Amino acid sequence: MLKVNNLNVHYGGIHALRGVSIDVQQGEIVTIIGSNGAGKSSLLNAISGMVKYQGDVLYEERPLPKQAHKVVKSGVCQVPEGRIIFANLTVHENLKMGAYLRNDTKGINEDFEKVYNLFPRLKEREKQIAGTLSGGEQQMLAMGRGLMSNPNLIMLDEPSLGLAPLLINTIFEIIVEIKQMGKTLLLVEQNAFKALSVADKAYVLEQGVITASGSAKELLADSTIQEAYLGKKNK
Repeated sequence: MLKVNNLNVHYGGIHALRGVSIDVQQGEIVTIIGSNGAGKSSLLNAISGMVKYQGDVLYEERPLPKQAHKVVKSGVCQVPEGRIIFANLTVHENLKMGAYLRNDTKGINEDFEKVYNLFPRLKEREKQIAGTLSGGEQQMLAMGRGLMSNPNLIMLDEPSLGLAPLLINTIFEIIVEIKQMGKTLLLVEQNAFKALSVADKAYVLEQGVITASGSAKELLADSTIQEAYLGKKNK
């Protein structure tokens, strides 16, 4: 579904991504793990058309447009780090904003129902001003808003950031449910254990370079990965 070849991103003199290549098959959850500043968000932002890059990004074997709105129209959406909801709009209005490129009223109404079934708490708060929601509820809203664009590929940037442990479990359960809805997910996440627990495949990104890849189970069992990202020391 998605193939990234030899991706390079520069911010002035900083070479943030250096020859990054990944691929995502339809129906998979693929996770990118790595420490702060490794380039994980830069990768998603490049795919989304939010930052300039050199290299190739192919979606369903065709070059993905480099303009953000055209990327969304192609069937790819990103749920950004930090949620970035519309704080002064209601929950329902935020979700409606996710469908701004669509004009299929019947499909939009069906997707409202799907999002409210996936996130019952949002249904309870649909008339509430989004800025008054808890952090976990705002993360649910950001994910729901992304789903309202009816994407085939949804990219999640640090969905568990700043959330209480109980809510982190809920968010990852919902990620699995989104996969079961037939969506493909590319997940950037600092909580490596949780990310690898739900993913099919994983890449390790360090200082802008992919240093390891494989099935999520393989990386979970790798002693080097355990020591670096899972808090387990080698014996």
